[in-house]
Amino acid sequence: MAAMDRLDSLLDIIDQGEDRYGDRFAFGMRSDDGSTEHWTYRELNRRSRIIAWRLRALGLRPGHRVLVWTPSSPAVPALHFGAMRAGVAVVPLDLRMSSGAIERIVARADAQHLILGTGRDTPDPADARLEHFPCSVVERLADEPDGTFPVDWEAQVDAWPRPQGSDIAEVVFTSGTTGEPKGVVLTHSNLIGTLDAAHNLLPEQEHRAVSLLPLSHLLEQVATVFYAMSVGAHVLYVRSHNPRVIFEAIRDHRTTTLVLVPQVMDLFWAAIEREVAAQGRLGVFNGMRRVARRLPYPARRRLFAQVHRQLGGSLNLIVSAAAFLPPSLQQAWEDLGVVVMQGYGATECGVASATSQTDHGLGTVGRTIAPVEVRLADDGEILVAGPTLFGGYWRDPATTAASFTADGWYRTGDIGRHDESGHLILMGRKKDIIVLPNGLNVYPEDVENALRTAGIRDAVVVETQPGRIEAVVLAPGAPVLPQPGEPPDATRAPEIDDPAAVRAEIDAVVKAANRTLAVHQRVVGWRLWPDADFPRTHTFKVQRDRVRIWAVIDEPLPVREEGHSPGGGRRGRRS
Repeated sequence: MAAMDRLDSLLDIIDQGEDRYGDRFAFGMRSDDGSTEHWTYRELNRRSRIIAWRLRALGLRPGHRVLVWTPSSPAVPALHFGAMRAGVAVVPLDLRMSSGAIERIVARADAQHLILGTGRDTPDPADARLEHFPCSVVERLADEPDGTFPVDWEAQVDAWPRPQGSDIAEVVFTSGTTGEPKGVVLTHSNLIGTLDAAHNLLPEQEHRAVSLLPLSHLLEQVATVFYAMSVGAHVLYVRSHNPRVIFEAIRDHRTTTLVLVPQVMDLFWAAIEREVAAQGRLGVFNGMRRVARRLPYPARRRLFAQVHRQLGGSLNLIVSAAAFLPPSLQQAWEDLGVVVMQGYGATECGVASATSQTDHGLGTVGRTIAPVEVRLADDGEILVAGPTLFGGYWRDPATTAASFTADGWYRTGDIGRHDESGHLILMGRKKDIIVLPNGLNVYPEDVENALRTAGIRDAVVVETQPGRIEAVVLAPGAPVLPQPGEPPDATRAPEIDDPAAVRAEIDAVVKAANRTLAVHQRVVGWRLWPDADFPRTHTFKVQRDRVRIWAVIDEPLPVREEGHSPGGGRRGRRS
């Protein structure tokens, strides 16, 4: 599939998409009862014009901003392009943000209108004190023209000035959980640069995707809207949180490509293992994985044909980002013949580095992707430049100035290094570095990655006392997916039937990890986190401060020396 022609603005994507793909399906949505609704590329473009007209009819003008607080549906991409036609910038709000964070963002954004969706996932504006804010429903904005539309409305919309590369496409705010939210200002040129990087990265193939991440997330926008439309992909939205409905959608859509965060990959893998275990074939399955690892990817998919049939028979690519991908989890999916690519970046700079279809080794985030540039500062901080780089934070010149070097490179706040082959390896956040009393530095993510590689599901490394390195770890075993009727976030930690055996297992893994670490990095004690997963932000990053606060409540379990008898283990407790 060839890339699109040169783009002057993101609006060219939808116009060129209609010209190239016309009546091919672009976006669809599957409901809980299995019924689906699909919009073609031609219909999507028409709906974007309808939305643009209605936005102007609401009094919105070029330079205004609209808050978008809605679950995914085909109308949401149409809204984004409709806003572009009207010259209006989008301010996406994540459904998982707290009401307090929403209130702070609304106060900062100085927006003129709020757009909601429909269905049970749609938030209540009153929860964020927005019940009196001017409001519309995205599906109603996309409805067929009514009597208020003049005969020549479509010609009028097409005659409006088109956006330029320097025009603001959207303002993406941080959650503002612990302070004032920062609004990342992204122009059409910034997002086109990120789209160029995606074309230099993703393989040319037929892409059929099931979209599971929120469209407030920039990764999802770039991958399953802008990139997907530029190659004629067919994207299906699934509003259900029921695992059965999601897996049926992946199967029936004959999905080739999934864009996921590691937590969802882990849940999916747990479901596969649970099904295999229920059939009494887990030992055989793991033996087949060891054999598959030595085979070409098409042969791996044939070896696991029964699993792939449950996934539609065509899944060959998973793109992962937003959080650390445990090497064991990547290896598990690749044993099935599914290439797992992962990327590193930020809203402020787009994709800074990524693995590829032919170079996707474990434990790295790959190489720099043109047109982005990456360099390391003297202290190892990752610096980024190029056309994807944002121009600054919304109405915040002081924070903007502090985020750039004197020569204009963006300070990511992440520490990294390059291996001997030039792959970028992330070591942690600059602000999270632990400086020991002897002056040596410990990068928590270095230690956490060693623990994950050794077999811990996930871990957060903390300094509980000066110079004392401890780990908070997730229980071994697969997390339990929510069942029908349970809340969507009701994943549970695995049951622990034998605490002493669990302690011995974690001790062994921690000691194995310690053998790969320098003496000053080694873990001397650990605590077991009581839930299925750590608390995370709406962008899936672990809320380390909450874990640190919790860690001081309970005594740690020390890492026993060789020869000590196993002691009783206990679950950590919440504060």
